[in-house]
Amino acid sequence: MKILVQLARIIVGALFIFSGFVKLVDPIGSQYKFEEYFSEGVLNMEFLIPYALPFSILLIVAEILLGVMVLIGYKSKLTVWSLFLLTLVFLFLTWYSAYYNKVTDCGCFGDAVKLSTWGTFYKNVILIGLIIILLLKTNLIKPIFGGKIPKIITFLSLGVFLFIVQHVLTHLPIIDFRAYAIGKSIPKGMEYPEDGSIPPVHDFMLEDAQADLAPELLKKEKVMLVIIYNLGKVDKNGFPAIKDITTKAKEKGYTVYGVSASFSDDLILAQEKYNLPFEFLFCDETTLKTIIRANPGVVILDKGVVVQKKNWIDVDELEL
Repeated sequence: MKILVQLARIIVGALFIFSGFVKLVDPIGSQYKFEEYFSEGVLNMEFLIPYALPFSILLIVAEILLGVMVLIGYKSKLTVWSLFLLTLVFLFLTWYSAYYNKVTDCGCFGDAVKLSTWGTFYKNVILIGLIIILLLKTNLIKPIFGGKIPKIITFLSLGVFLFIVQHVLTHLPIIDFRAYAIGKSIPKGMEYPEDGSIPPVHDFMLEDAQADLAPELLKKEKVMLVIIYNLGKVDKNGFPAIKDITTKAKEKGYTVYGVSASFSDDLILAQEKYNLPFEFLFCDETTLKTIIRANPGVVILDKGVVVQKKNWIDVDELEL
């Protein structure tokens, strides 16, 4: 039994650390996922949508920290019960997603690993079974270090995790698992896999009033796209920096467009108010949120390959 408990401890701890880490490096992705869960068509708890980001951060940090704590054996009773309650929440959400087909990807492993809704649910069933073993034999979960070392490791880990969250929210995810990561080719991502599944890049359109300019722009060498997925939620402090970098880019021969899902009339007003030297194209909001975790953010393409991405606060670091 002791071996089984230690094995369960390692599996549970490692799984929670991995699951937490892939979301820790991109908490905004989890924010979008919880906004989807809280929406009218899913849990109908729209009053929670404004709190989706802090809720996501709290859950992510708790998840990865509990994984560390169970591995090092710190506060074993509190840790295991917390793991159990947290997994119950995940179990309900994944069952709800699978049974009602409301959210096709629960985001349990961020964008790093994609599982089917039922596959994710069954994973959580196995996980909660392992945690129940730990609940029954909590006395066998001993600290792997003596003295105050487990406590020190726990609080140091918490500090590191909070620093990572602050860093990626200020800049961009430190690891990008999405199809628009630096080095990825958008045209290749639009190709259908041999199994006929949906390609990783879909709904990518850059439309003006007449046509979709994406095929043309994806062939050009120097393209700068200013992503403003929602003008009503944009950080207006970023517009001066956006104006400066786009002006420099145009001087160096770049084709520059803004891309947004907002109404064209509102975009024209913003363009005039902030004296932005580019026109706007339309693209689906979800696609824009996937492309870059910034509003506004800048993406540079070279023949459809993503070569640079920056949040507005870092656009002065772009190499033009």
